[in-house]
Amino acid sequence: MKITKKNIPSPSKQSHTMKELQLLKSDPYLLPYESAIKGRYDYFVQREKELTGGVALKDWANGFLYYGLHHQAKGWVLREWAPNATAIYLIGDATKWQKDEKYRFQPLENGVWELQLKEKQLEHGQLYKLWMEWQGGAAERIPSYATRVVQDDNTKIFSAQVWNPEPYKWKHKTAKLNFKKQSVFIYECHIGMSGEDERVTTYNEFRENVLPRVASLGYNCLQIMAIQEHPYYGSFGYHVSNFFAASSRFGTPEELKHLIDEAHGLGIAVIMDIVHSHAVKNELDGLALFDGTPYQYFHTGGKREHPSWDSLCFNYQKPEVVHFLLSNCKFWLTEYGFDGFRFDGVTSMMYLSHGLNENFVNYDCYFNANEDGDAICYLTLANKLIHQVNPNAITIAEDMSGMPGLAYPINGGGMGFNYRLAMGIPDFWIKYLKEVRDEDWNVEHVYYELTNRRQDELTISYAESHDQALVGDKTIIFRLIDADMYWFMAKDRSNFMVDRGIAMHKMIRLITASTINGGYLNFMGNEFGHPEWIDFPREGNGWSYKYAKRQWHLVDDGLLRYGQLNEFDKAMVHLLRSELPMIDDENGLHLPYIYKLCANHGDQVLAYRRGDLLFVFNWNGNQSFVDYGIMVDKGKYQIILDSDAPEFGGFGRNDDSIIHQTIPVQSELLNKGDNREWLRLYLPARSAMVLKKIK
Repeated sequence: MKITKKNIPSPSKQSHTMKELQLLKSDPYLLPYESAIKGRYDYFVQREKELTGGVALKDWANGFLYYGLHHQAKGWVLREWAPNATAIYLIGDATKWQKDEKYRFQPLENGVWELQLKEKQLEHGQLYKLWMEWQGGAAERIPSYATRVVQDDNTKIFSAQVWNPEPYKWKHKTAKLNFKKQSVFIYECHIGMSGEDERVTTYNEFRENVLPRVASLGYNCLQIMAIQEHPYYGSFGYHVSNFFAASSRFGTPEELKHLIDEAHGLGIAVIMDIVHSHAVKNELDGLALFDGTPYQYFHTGGKREHPSWDSLCFNYQKPEVVHFLLSNCKFWLTEYGFDGFRFDGVTSMMYLSHGLNENFVNYDCYFNANEDGDAICYLTLANKLIHQVNPNAITIAEDMSGMPGLAYPINGGGMGFNYRLAMGIPDFWIKYLKEVRDEDWNVEHVYYELTNRRQDELTISYAESHDQALVGDKTIIFRLIDADMYWFMAKDRSNFMVDRGIAMHKMIRLITASTINGGYLNFMGNEFGHPEWIDFPREGNGWSYKYAKRQWHLVDDGLLRYGQLNEFDKAMVHLLRSELPMIDDENGLHLPYIYKLCANHGDQVLAYRRGDLLFVFNWNGNQSFVDYGIMVDKGKYQIILDSDAPEFGGFGRNDDSIIHQTIPVQSELLNKGDNREWLRLYLPARSAMVLKKIK
């Protein structure tokens, strides 16, 4: 459904008034688009009622409990939705991969097929598929709700697998975290490339070797990529074939549950990248021509294929597709104990153009015929469902368009995400590092880019994610140091490029993490300046795993400087988590406000306050400043984090034990009642410090 003036409900039939849709109050510039925003909301209300008949979404989206293979007291039942099929057979190890009338499905109503089997007709571990027949054709298919899919090592063919082990015994099914009281610090990771060896790493190995590192660093949320089964490893998990199957490359479902369970026990929430924006085009192991039709799950005609991703686009107008995807959300929450999702490709979903070649320069770009109302409605339904199942769940939207209301409450006129990714920040850092000389950095511009956001929506800020680490791009550390990383990262070797790179790496992370309004994200290994890119096995590199791994030995080697970057990241995360709690007041959920105190372009000095913390940055690479004056609230201050400290790879140019007492300001510089005084500090070149007011 396109949201246009023709199909916007009339004011008399709308379920909410302008006063109730707080999104319009929080941003007056949206008032000219009142009808579109109300129409979007009312379509969601109407759609939910039509789909569920008034039943709660969490009780309606139970497709995974009905469809797929299930073990019952009297044997097995397998159900599929395939309205174009004329016959369906189960084939596999149990039938010697031949059609057998004893394994033939029976048609029910509305395109649903069912197969009832006795206990001995299937066994745990057996491989199976569907033999799907339709008018004019037939082919093998993997069940749409298959929860276990494995690949043959020799033929590389995927099959479903009967999976009925002893139920996993949870110790910590959910994370005991309340992100309304604390910021979310996300450690983005990929299980397969998380090890040192040139192979695919397992869930168990990640749990044993990497999870303790994440806990030590202080991150309170793990974001796992590539969980949903995907045929091509190098797709980073974004070309999904089997939406209910945890990738078997990394181990068994129980091993994934063990990982999540242990993370919860360490005080870490676990979210997954969920891909509902598109699906792989594969027919034998995906949904592309599941029942012989191209339109069962996807659009027809020109809308079916994504023009840039070589994938298929879901038809969010079809009730069966919405049921399938919403059931998928509930499945991962309830079966595996995930604490939420980072929704991939939200921009692509929300616009008929997929956001391609769109500038999104003003509000007119959001509310027009390019808007995909059905996709927006689906995302809103998904957020409502997820938070019905788990009120503390985290949902994050990957959107580069800046759609207003994306991370705003549904009942206020928004789409219900908890957070939106601040995707402009890593782009800004790349552009600055590539195009602007150090001496030309404008601290006012840096501050603006990091704090320019919708004030009524929480965001996840990050300096770089997995995107910037992929082959063909460069991580921040590589842009700063480049090839000198291979020769001069030993603690006993001196090199200007390394010293500069280490200093700026810390400063970039600190200013990005300390200006968040909601959360911060780091990709696995980037905290210590991982020296090489990510390149998955592919034809172009001889199917090599050489760069699809992480070199943890570098951070553990006491003779190298990687460990110093790691220690700074740890200190930074622990400090920000403990000192900047979330606030829930009449202005909504937010972190302590940022008050800019100094932005001296000539000196390249920037200072701001948040709560009891004072952040001071000297980006100047050539000059340190003695007794630099910053006007702050009267009192005593102490440095509690210093990027120039020796343990963080700095030069130790400050005595961090000193208590700094403010001194009076000339009265003519202050307004009446102003209690500020001068804080005089020594600011070493290319360094940052955090001070705390002593109460």
